[in-house]
Amino acid sequence: MSNFELSGSQNYIDEQSTTPLNNPVNEFLVQFWGVRGLIPTPSSHNSRYGGNTACVEMHVDGKRLIFDGGTGLRILGNTWQKLQKPLEAHLFFTNSQSNRIQGFPFFAPAFVAENCFHIYGTAASNGASIKQCLCDQMLQPHFPYPLQVMQSELQFYNLTLNSEVNLDSVTITTALINQTQRSAGYRVNWQHLSVAYVTDLHQSADQAEQERILQFVEGVDLLIANATYVPPTSHNHDSADLHWQTAINLAHSANVQKLVISHHHPDDHDDFLDQAQGEVQSKFPQSLLACEGLVIPMHKPLI
Repeated sequence: MSNFELSGSQNYIDEQSTTPLNNPVNEFLVQFWGVRGLIPTPSSHNSRYGGNTACVEMHVDGKRLIFDGGTGLRILGNTWQKLQKPLEAHLFFTNSQSNRIQGFPFFAPAFVAENCFHIYGTAASNGASIKQCLCDQMLQPHFPYPLQVMQSELQFYNLTLNSEVNLDSVTITTALINQTQRSAGYRVNWQHLSVAYVTDLHQSADQAEQERILQFVEGVDLLIANATYVPPTSHNHDSADLHWQTAINLAHSANVQKLVISHHHPDDHDDFLDQAQGEVQSKFPQSLLACEGLVIPMHKPLI
């Protein structure tokens, strides 16, 4: 996995994905733990790409960053149990919908007293903070135990759109991606490298919204974007154009170097995604569809 030459997605699957990655300084790694949208889809037809909902981990210069807490967060947390304590990490939520937060009550490291987690999010569409949203889903009758049973140190931060978080050498900036859902996007900058996590693109964005997103992701080394799809009643498998063209258009317009498309529709099985990946790569060669266990090392550009 020394580069992004796309000779096939199997080259990017970390067969030891249950082993936690080291987190050395002076490196930038991206790992996918959940790549499904809407709802978890455990199935023999989804074994190659995975059925867990959204969760992406980034190791940046010794910092552990997590983006979204879908059911992939449970798998990530289980691997972290193998790491030496105490642990410290930063969790960034794009929105408070169930597929972005449903793994948080099952995040095992949050129940360990020695650990510390910094949790970031913008206000939900009803004005609730990220802390309130995480608390609400752990109340009866939805969940048997309240958030207060988590013994780790939890520090909550209410972000505003266009805000910036500085973690020593690492900078994380936010932007509004979807006005209707009040969804945030994140851009991670470290030295000469940048990754944008923008996973609520939609086909009906107006010109002003498109321009705002374009400026936010302009020139990034890696763009992580979502598949866009129509309501379930009209979902079909006719062409990749239905799902991925919005992300491809953005990647071209913003001059990004590499594109990974995630948040696959629950009905999109492995064989269909294999076919779709070929279509996507024909339109944007430096691209692939995310699968669980995918690890992408980011490298400094040659000068």
